[in-house]
Amino acid sequence: MAAGSSNYWEDLRKQARQLENELDLKLVSFSKLCTSYSSSRDGRRDRYSSDTTPLLNGSNQDRMFETMAVEIEQLLGKLTGINDKMAEYINSAGVPSLNAALMHTLQRHRDILQDYTHEFHKTKANFLAIRERENLLGSVRKDIESYKSGSGVNNRRTELFLKEHEHLRNSDRLIEETISIAMATKENMTSQRGMLKSIQSKMNTLANRFPAVNSLIQRINLRKRRDSLILGSVIGICTILLLLYAFH
Repeated sequence: MAAGSSNYWEDLRKQARQLENELDLKLVSFSKLCTSYSSSRDGRRDRYSSDTTPLLNGSNQDRMFETMAVEIEQLLGKLTGINDKMAEYINSAGVPSLNAALMHTLQRHRDILQDYTHEFHKTKANFLAIRERENLLGSVRKDIESYKSGSGVNNRRTELFLKEHEHLRNSDRLIEETISIAMATKENMTSQRGMLKSIQSKMNTLANRFPAVNSLIQRINLRKRRDSLILGSVIGICTILLLLYAFH
């Protein structure tokens, strides 16, 4: 019974090591594919518009990437299953000293699986980021080429748009200058109004502080008003007398 269990454990370890070796080779090839994809894309940028072969190469590399990614994911799934079977065997072994040694072995296989999984996801993410960047750059290059090969009408339209934009900028600048002048005028008038209020307040304070001066000013104003009334009456009487004399 023990011999059978030992053989089962060794068979699981053998399968785990075999899957780990396959994963190691696959991940190396997968990493090289991503590196060659980036390098080939960089080398093809200058002849993008004149050579159609790069597009075919890029398509082949995309298919290879998808195929290898599926194969690696399958191997990772198989290795995970082997590790689970090894864990079930340890839980059913029942010998503490034996379990400790087996647990150490299992932990090592789990660490290897975790490292391979992390490396796979990292490489895959880098590849997808490079492909997305290249697709975006390719779209931009197409737009540039389309613009360069456009007709003179498009160029003329662009020139008119630029001139109109410049006119709008000049109008905005004039409006801002006018607003600045209006704001400065408003501030100046506000300042003058404050000065006048201050002078009036000081005059009222002075009049309230010196009642005699205020009374004297009022008397002077009354006398001036009285003199004006007397002078007006005299002028009116003289005018009437002259009119009477003229009609007689």
